Amino acid sequence: MNPVETLGLVLGAGFSSGLNLYATIATLGLLQRFGVIHLPAALQVLAHPWVLGIAIALYLIEFLADKIPYVDSVWDLIHTAIRPPAAALLAYGAAGAAPPEWRWGAALLAGGVALTSHGTKASARAAVNASPEPFTNWTLSFGEDALAVWLTWMATVHPRATIVVVVLLIALAGFILFHLFRFLRRALQRLFAT
Repeated sequence: MNPVETLGLVLGAGFSSGLNLYATIATLGLLQRFGVIHLPAALQVLAHPWVLGIAIALYLIEFLADKIPYVDSVWDLIHTAIRPPAAALLAYGAAGAAPPEWRWGAALLAGGVALTSHGTKASARAAVNASPEPFTNWTLSFGEDALAVWLTWMATVHPRATIVVVVLLIALAGFILFHLFRFLRRALQRLFAT
């Protein structure tokens, strides 16, 4: 892989891992297994039946957990310690042919991107859980899953476009987080003012 392809994979897989790690791993593994793409040597293990089976099983559990208000927030809380490090590990493997300092740089970049997308997802879900209807939660969940799979595929086929898309998604995440924290601050001020 050339540096642009590697950067596209690092950013795309990093952002999508923050949304749904297991969908990202399953997508990469299935694309490799069916010969749609050729992952770097260190990531080809994702196509192994055991890895695919575990990723798909965990994806199915997450798929169900994501549809239940408050269970999704607990799931996201637990995965705060899982998604960013796993994204960093994927990036380290994706940059396998690069010198060690570039591999570590890729790992830190992907971990930070994953933490950004994960933090935005978890914050938005916590805000939506305050609503009594379940449809917003379900819509967000389906959208996150679709974005994770699409962005993972996009990173492997169109790395340049993925870099642009991820930069735009990070800007959108910053905008969303800014407004969610402003909303939270005002709600807390109203709560403590009474």
